Amino acid sequence: MTGSHSGAKRARVSETKEAETRRAEKRRLDEALEEGLEETFPGSDPVNVTQPPPSKGDHHIKRKD
Repeated sequence: MTGSHSGAKRARVSETKEAETRRAEKRRLDEALEEGLEETFPGSDPVNVTQPPPSKGDHHIKRKD
C-alpha cells in the first residue's frame, strides 16, 4: 500500500471512530433524558419554555434577556 492509500484508510477509520463516539454520546444523552422524564412523570407543572417577568422581590437581581 502506498502512503496516500494508507493515509486515506486512516482518515476513514478516524471518521468512523468519531461517528461511533457521537452515536454513543447521543445514546447516553437520550437515555439520561428518558430516565429523567420517567423519574418525574407525572409532573405536576407543565414545562415552561418562556421566562416569567421578574417579581417585585427580584428587583435586586440583574437578569440577562
